[in-house]
Amino acid sequence: MRIGFIGLGNMGRHMARHLIQAGHQVTVHDIRPESAAEHLALGAAWADTPAACAGGVELLVTSLPTPRVVEDVLLRGGAAAALAPGALWIDMSTSTPAVAGRIAAEVLDARKVRRLDAPVCGMSHGADSGTLQIFVGGAEDDFRAALPALEAMGDPQRILHVGPLGAGYTVKLLLNLLWFSKLVATSEVFAMGAKAGVDLGLLRDSLLKSSAASYFLEHDFLRILTEGDYDDSFAMVLACKDLGLAIDLGRDLGVPTELSAVVEQIFRRSRTEHGDLAGEMSPVRLYEALAGQEFRLALQATVPLDATLAV
Repeated sequence: MRIGFIGLGNMGRHMARHLIQAGHQVTVHDIRPESAAEHLALGAAWADTPAACAGGVELLVTSLPTPRVVEDVLLRGGAAAALAPGALWIDMSTSTPAVAGRIAAEVLDARKVRRLDAPVCGMSHGADSGTLQIFVGGAEDDFRAALPALEAMGDPQRILHVGPLGAGYTVKLLLNLLWFSKLVATSEVFAMGAKAGVDLGLLRDSLLKSSAASYFLEHDFLRILTEGDYDDSFAMVLACKDLGLAIDLGRDLGVPTELSAVVEQIFRRSRTEHGDLAGEMSPVRLYEALAGQEFRLALQATVPLDATLAV
């Protein structure tokens, strides 16, 4: 398949690599030409502009940091106008239905270009390993046509067609919103546990053997406890952007977002204190400061494996 790929950042560079290794004919573009060195060595072609990357391809994939950049690349960068009639645009950015709708109304619909929104979940290590979860919004036929490319980038068992155009964007925003809320709630709990003198390993294991268990606590939070890894692969500036988009969505839908608004303020405070490029889990550091210690595991859990603690 002839594929154009725009956006070789922390996620996109791995995703484009998998497409090349799967045997697709890939042309790449990024604002930073040096980011394509690996892809060119693997046989990809380079395009100097978004329009050049989109011209003549069957499939255009974008993996970009913000909705504004998506709009810039597709409209002002000329990628949308360069797509051939019948081509398929897959936006794998965390963006919004409104932006994609404007691009379609201005250019794509008249040119009969098909589109899917297919944002991803799995952090940079999931992109690297090709095990991303992908949430796809759009027509069933277009989803089926895109599957060979999607399966090269993600886990085939976790590529989900979640509804019509816009549903992929929406599901990803809601997933991020819940994940960020879990991060804040978990940090608050661990700060109280640390201040009370509870062993953090025992606290974690107790929670995991209760109805408070979660994938976040079992896997994502563990990287802080064992490695002090606040996930620098996804910056606070982007986390705050995603939170803002999710809260805007709630307002547009008429759904109050009181809790989410508090979470957003905590993230923005962390961004101010730790910087735009700090890892997305940096709000944990606010609670470590409150506790007077870093959240690290000194000892492994001793709660019996068959123990069950009810809330």
